[in-house]
Amino acid sequence: MAQPLRIAVVSPFLDKRHGTERCVAEQVELLARDHGCVLVLYSQNVIDIAFSPGEQNSSNGRITWRKVPSVPGPHLIRFVWWFFANHVVRYMDRCTGRFKPDVVYSPGPNCLDADVIGVHIVFAEFYAQVRKHLSLLGHPLGAWPRLLHRKAYYRLAIALERHVYPNERIVLAGVADKVATDLLRNFGRAKNVRVIYHGVNQKTFNPKVKAELRSAARTDLALPESSYVLILAGNDWTKKGLPALLGAVARLQNPLLRLLVRGQDDPTPFRALLHQSNLGDRVVFLPQRVDVEWYYAAADAYVGPSLEDSFALPPLEAMGCGLPVIVSRQAGVSEILTHGVDGLILENPTDVDELACYINRLFSEPELCKNLGANAANTARKYTWDANAEVLFQLFQGVYAERHGS
Repeated sequence: MAQPLRIAVVSPFLDKRHGTERCVAEQVELLARDHGCVLVLYSQNVIDIAFSPGEQNSSNGRITWRKVPSVPGPHLIRFVWWFFANHVVRYMDRCTGRFKPDVVYSPGPNCLDADVIGVHIVFAEFYAQVRKHLSLLGHPLGAWPRLLHRKAYYRLAIALERHVYPNERIVLAGVADKVATDLLRNFGRAKNVRVIYHGVNQKTFNPKVKAELRSAARTDLALPESSYVLILAGNDWTKKGLPALLGAVARLQNPLLRLLVRGQDDPTPFRALLHQSNLGDRVVFLPQRVDVEWYYAAADAYVGPSLEDSFALPPLEAMGCGLPVIVSRQAGVSEILTHGVDGLILENPTDVDELACYINRLFSEPELCKNLGANAANTARKYTWDANAEVLFQLFQGVYAERHGS
């Protein structure tokens, strides 16, 4: 095509502080910089990306933020509003000629008219795996509103998936082979399904940066040099396997073990377990910060026993830093690992004994820890955002050619 490809990106928010949003943010910047695309971000909030509001071309490339209005309230209400509001704003832009995209791209079912959807989670599969953990029984009464809200949101997400994903006109770009399998099992989708693995920013996540930041990071977090520090990152800590991880750390009864937990979730449900296991002074819930490499630098190993994860970006970032990783077979990132070579793969994420055994191996076998970390860094170098964006750009070009017969 003679003119630059015009892409509407539909996402509630974009930043480089969350997994899905970081992926899209990296893609957006590279599509503008390296492929000359014109992108309009239909979002309620955008940070960590250089954009030019109200203009078609920005100084960094061709990225514009078209702000979609938001409303206060619980996440479920805000998402319902967002879903309808983004359709209205984009319709008005098309009608007035402000922006008519060649391709509409969305991470997840954020709209009904997407040409390409990046599938970072299959809620139908996820809910089946974690449903029992969301039961009201076994949780204190004070946690019920949060659980009911979360279950209602998941049900809405599944309803949207069932409406959108069976449509074979829409190209679904999953982040792992696991996602392609989940789409086939839950929605019968096999046609127009692609797999594009996540990437990692090689300049930010590498062993050299980790080594340079390590001393200051551990001092900042008041971590004794003699301690062996594990880290888990991500939102929805039950899904990420925090209960099993806490159980494994408690079972080892190793006073030198420390655990850092980063992400946006409520630590309250885990406080009782911390108290019962005498882990209160050895587990730290970290505040959010954009330079997450600071936290990886303070750690000795990444542990992610996910109950369900389409990919899980934090383990790949940790690998880039040269950290040995333990991941669940239920996480798509396990597809790029070889057990015992560049990581350890937990077959059953709820197996506390096996998880404790793997953690203890890393702690007690320094040579294994060193080799796994070095090999992990080598593996991570094969997965770049440049390669990810190149595949996505080719996909967009193919979709445009098919839709417009060129």
